[in-house]
Amino acid sequence: MNKNTIELLEYNKIKEILKGYALSDISKDKIEALEPFLDIAAINAYLLETNEGRAIADITSSIPIHSLMGMNNIVQKVRKGMVLSGEELETIADFLVEGRRLRDFMNNKKEVAPNISCYALSICEMQEVVEEIQRCILRGRVEDKATSELSKIRKKIRILEDRIKSKLDSVLKNDKYRSYIQDSVVSMRNGRYVIPVKNEHRNSVSGVIQDKSSSGSTVFVEPEEVKKAQDELNILRIEEEKEVFKVLSNLTNLVISYERDLIINIETMAHYDFIFAKAKYSKAIDGRGVKLNCNHYIKILGGRHPLLGRAAVPLDFEIGNDYRALVITGPNTGGKTVALKTVGLLTMMVQSGLHVPVEKESEFSIFVDILSDIGDGQSIEQSLSTFSSHIKNVISILDCADPNTLVIIDEIGSGTEPGEGMGIAVATLEEIYNKGATLLATTHYNEIKGFARAHKGFTNGCMEFDINTLKPLYKLSIGKAGESNAFLISLSLGMNKNIIERAHEITYKTKKDYSNYEMEMKVLRDNIIVQQKLKEEAELNHEAQVEKFEKANIKNAIKEKKKAKPSFNIGDCVYISYMDRTGIVCELENSKGEVGVMVMKKKLKINKKRLSIYIEKEELYPEEYDMDIVLKSKGYRKKNKLMEKRHVEGVILQEE
Repeated sequence: MNKNTIELLEYNKIKEILKGYALSDISKDKIEALEPFLDIAAINAYLLETNEGRAIADITSSIPIHSLMGMNNIVQKVRKGMVLSGEELETIADFLVEGRRLRDFMNNKKEVAPNISCYALSICEMQEVVEEIQRCILRGRVEDKATSELSKIRKKIRILEDRIKSKLDSVLKNDKYRSYIQDSVVSMRNGRYVIPVKNEHRNSVSGVIQDKSSSGSTVFVEPEEVKKAQDELNILRIEEEKEVFKVLSNLTNLVISYERDLIINIETMAHYDFIFAKAKYSKAIDGRGVKLNCNHYIKILGGRHPLLGRAAVPLDFEIGNDYRALVITGPNTGGKTVALKTVGLLTMMVQSGLHVPVEKESEFSIFVDILSDIGDGQSIEQSLSTFSSHIKNVISILDCADPNTLVIIDEIGSGTEPGEGMGIAVATLEEIYNKGATLLATTHYNEIKGFARAHKGFTNGCMEFDINTLKPLYKLSIGKAGESNAFLISLSLGMNKNIIERAHEITYKTKKDYSNYEMEMKVLRDNIIVQQKLKEEAELNHEAQVEKFEKANIKNAIKEKKKAKPSFNIGDCVYISYMDRTGIVCELENSKGEVGVMVMKKKLKINKKRLSIYIEKEELYPEEYDMDIVLKSKGYRKKNKLMEKRHVEGVILQEE
């Protein structure tokens, strides 16, 4: 969607808030890539997910979602065939246990969330993997009981270590060496046990010096008495490392055999994280799902700007039935711009599958693009005036506007001489309306109120104003034009009465002075190249959006045609991932998503997500082949053939 609109309506701020409710980086990346969809069927599906997620979030906040921390790196290592560490294997086991908890959790939420609860059926428990990791690994270390060989090696290591320490203790306690010893402590240097000896007596203790203290006053000596035992110990440690590596390799290979299931589990967990992030955000803003249409009709009841929260005055808004162009008037700081931004931002959020803070019976339309010009857009660096900036955006909007576009323009025609500004505003509104776009605009020009009143398809609206307190009420009223209150407001703020009277005279007896606008016209000419570039970029962006919209319509048409066609046909040869073997489809998919598969002469019910086409029926059998030969027993076929010829007393044909 139009990048300028995304920035002006602060759509990215909504995504940043939404990311705060997600636990996994995968889900946060998914939110970062989120943008308004154009396919009404897809939007309805995403809204349904958010609805059901919100229903669960209203019941409990303890949803077992795994953070997936480290899982991406683990999957990369698995794909490369690298051996996983003990910590990584424990991470997998913890993830699988959490996946089982999520599956049980969602199984108990079928009544409130019948659709998203089915997603959990694709979570594979991988019990064999969990049990083996838990048996072999504890706190990231391979356990002694992992293999009998490892248990024997470690037992020998402990015995040998005790023997070495005992010998070293006897050396430390020997009166012969007492004066040479720096401290009666056995330590380890370079993987070997040593005793601390004073540097000046380094030659008095026979053995190998393994290290020296930073001050140089102490050397760490491996006495001759324990050298042979130390060498044996090092050999045992090498054997231990080999056996540990063997255990880790075997566990890694076991994980690799479930690679596809592991990836499905991760994707499922990340998608649940995404759904519940939307649900938690919905709860935070008191949001709800809405009706959708493709008729360019919008009806907002009690809508609030999500970044303003409960501080926002509720907005009631409607467009698309008797009129599709609304011109809003009212004083500055009266809430006109907030009203425009609220309509635009809520539309973008709905098309992204998010709940919005509105009341029941609110309805939104799907738009291919939202084009907007909000704020003065003044740039000191580029020496562009307010008027120049507006004109640039308006030119881009005029080029892209069409019947599937929502156009939002704030203070149309502002920033220049009132008479010309009003003329540009009216001409622009006419052209955008003639192109079929849905249009929202705000203005200060009284003449535009009359134009909207007189033209079919247009209507006026105003931000209500309390004439007694001279304060805005921030409430939109559709169907009537607002009155100018500038003179009253100025007078109430202390401006001299004579100045107000002179201002009134100037307003109704116009004197034009063109000298003030020569510079602005020069700036426009000097920046024609910049304008052209921005125009081309906007056109390309809009064309891309239209292409997406058309592709979505084609996709939906294809989906409708394929609805009646089952995913697997009787006679197809399918691969069963968790069994690592093939089978023949003998029953079509049921309401639970299970398919009947014959495996080794046994008929099993298997979830379709665990199946993939191996060889289609058409490639396996000739046309009009009798599938009973494959799927029915010889006895059944014999009886059936007999019964087809005539009735045989006492013979019962029972469906297998």
